[in-house]
Amino acid sequence: MGIVINLFLIVFAAVAFFVIGFFLGRFFLERLGTTKVLEAEERAVQIVQEAQKEANEYKDLKVTEVNQEWKKKRREFDQEVVIKNNKFTQLQKQVQQKEGQLKKQSQDLREAERKLQEQRKEVEQTMETVRNRAVELERIIAEQNQRLESISNLQAEEARQMLIDNMVSKAREEATETIHRIHEDAEQQAERLAEKTLLTAIQRISFEQATENALSVVHIQSDELKGRIIGREGRNIKAFENATGVDIIVDDTPEVVILSCFDPFRRELAKLTLQKLLIDGIIHPVAIEKAYQDAKKEIDDVIMSAGEEALSSLQIPDMPSELVRLIGNMKFHTVYGQNLLHHSREVAMLAGLMAAELKLDARLAKRAGLLHDIGLVLPESNEPHAITGSAFLKKFNESPLVLNAVAAHHGDVEKESPLADLVDAANVISLSRPGARGAVTADGNVKRLESLEEIAKGFPGVLKTYALQAGREIRVIVEGDNVSDSQADVLAHDIAHKIESEAQYPGQIRVTIVRERRSIAYAK
Repeated sequence: MGIVINLFLIVFAAVAFFVIGFFLGRFFLERLGTTKVLEAEERAVQIVQEAQKEANEYKDLKVTEVNQEWKKKRREFDQEVVIKNNKFTQLQKQVQQKEGQLKKQSQDLREAERKLQEQRKEVEQTMETVRNRAVELERIIAEQNQRLESISNLQAEEARQMLIDNMVSKAREEATETIHRIHEDAEQQAERLAEKTLLTAIQRISFEQATENALSVVHIQSDELKGRIIGREGRNIKAFENATGVDIIVDDTPEVVILSCFDPFRRELAKLTLQKLLIDGIIHPVAIEKAYQDAKKEIDDVIMSAGEEALSSLQIPDMPSELVRLIGNMKFHTVYGQNLLHHSREVAMLAGLMAAELKLDARLAKRAGLLHDIGLVLPESNEPHAITGSAFLKKFNESPLVLNAVAAHHGDVEKESPLADLVDAANVISLSRPGARGAVTADGNVKRLESLEEIAKGFPGVLKTYALQAGREIRVIVEGDNVSDSQADVLAHDIAHKIESEAQYPGQIRVTIVRERRSIAYAK
């Protein structure tokens, strides 16, 4: 029994201890969990606060950036508005000025129209008055004639005298009209005679183009010589250009070498030098220098030959050798692109023909025309070239008529004879005729290329045209779908034929037809 009680007590104690331990453990666990939860909550609150703080800071930063960007955009917008307002204000001012000008012009036109109408009315009134006066005078004259006729038997001498006076007055009026008509006819006949003289003189001469360009063409026997002209690594070309001062152009043009220089004298020296080198066939720097020195010696003969040829063509004898040299030297001078020797010969021919038509001394006219620009090849002077040339010719005892014509052809002195007028007119005709000056300008070359392109554009199926190689080739792009290969061949010949018939050009022009067909597809 005691044992049972002890066992019961032990079991009871164990159960009690377990229960007490359970509750104590639960209590402590609850306290520990509460603490952790509180700590977690506090940490969460702290994290939330920090996040909110960072969010607020980021928000403030972005707001600041946005405000700055907005202010920048606003400033730019304000600046654009100010600029546009200024432009608008300027345009308004311009429009107002234009309106003011138009209003003023309109007022001026109205005022002019009003004045014109008033003048027209005055003229009409004056004409009406004149007509009335004429009618009245005719009536009075008729009455007087009738009265004279009625009293002629009584006062025959008086009536006869009055009739004679009336007839004389009418005859004088008719004579005045006749004289005026004769004077007008004489002026018209004089103008027709002058016109006929000029046209006859112009039609009877035929000169080559009087303009001078910056290129000279030298023909070679074969294209193999181009390699010799160029030399190893271009040393021959460099030596040639250094010796002559002239650029040498070796391109694809068959059997042709081009010399480029604005000085015609240098260009002629270079041409003679190159011709000598081509004759020998030996081209190297030493040979180039020797050929150049030989050409300088021969250029005097070329100058004298040019002068003698000009005198011979114009049939002008008895010219001193110094003047002949100066005339030949004109070949290597240009004025506004016009060769001076060609121009002087042309003036001489025109002046001589006009002098022959007017029964003047054609020999002196040709002499004055040929020498009128001699001052341009003399050393520089402070005087105009016409005065300088006339003063120089005095040393050779030239005719006073020739001296005056030379000095007066630009109006520097008064003309003393019809010969001076003829030389001046011939000079103007030579300078102003088509092709005399300005034919080699850049604008003229561009217009020539544009005209070639326009000729090709006029054919159906042509898309674009390009003039190449300074007009020596024209490339035509056609529509591949509308122009076949055989049609392209026909089109090339048609364009070439039209260029031959409508354009003016040196050498030949190559017409190239470019036909392209494109096939296009899309992958989707």
